[in-house]
Amino acid sequence: MPTAYPDVMPDGDSTQIPYKPWTPRDPQASVREFTEILTRRRSIRTFSDKPVPQELVETVISAAGTAPSGANKQPWRFVAVSDPALKRLIREGAEEEERLFYSKRASESWLRDLELIGTDEHKPFLEEAPWLIVVFKMMKDDRSGMPSDQVYYVNESVGIAVGMLLAAAQLAGLATLTHTPSPMKFLGDILGRPDYERPYMLIPIGWPSSDATVPAIERKPLNEIMVLNRGELT
Repeated sequence: MPTAYPDVMPDGDSTQIPYKPWTPRDPQASVREFTEILTRRRSIRTFSDKPVPQELVETVISAAGTAPSGANKQPWRFVAVSDPALKRLIREGAEEEERLFYSKRASESWLRDLELIGTDEHKPFLEEAPWLIVVFKMMKDDRSGMPSDQVYYVNESVGIAVGMLLAAAQLAGLATLTHTPSPMKFLGDILGRPDYERPYMLIPIGWPSSDATVPAIERKPLNEIMVLNRGELT
């Protein structure tokens, strides 16, 4: 049997290829193990200074790049930052926006909710993490030879890719944090990105510190997040 996709379908249609599904031996056991791994994922704000190989970061980003997207436009760019000087600039820019957020922009209810997490305007993890992955959403397709430069369902597509990135990092044993200082235009300025790339999320990534702690929170149980058909009618 062939081990790779053929270039064309048997009928000669070059726009379609046969689908090769992943078939686990035990689907339930496979997804249970995956869920157990993801259950251990938490947002981490203290990182070890242990280096993370660039190859591992590349593999995590490659996993994110397998995400589905509107019209297969793949409207994402992942900028991996390890340079200490750039990380310092990013921290300074983020903390400036965060100071304004905590002092002026956030509502009282928002601040009360954040008290449970214990966050503030100080973001040392932006320098302590060995890598920052800055995710940009692309507002046009800049690949040559495409039928058009239009992009579709950009936020949905990039959101799925970020979720897959976080899952891949967790599978590798890496710690991550989803950070969204707002506004984030400073990220594009610091990293020299074109105007059609818009900052979407800032993800510190590395090994967790040995003394890392996380808030004592719980996730909703299945019966609070899943409804079967129309649910119970009363």
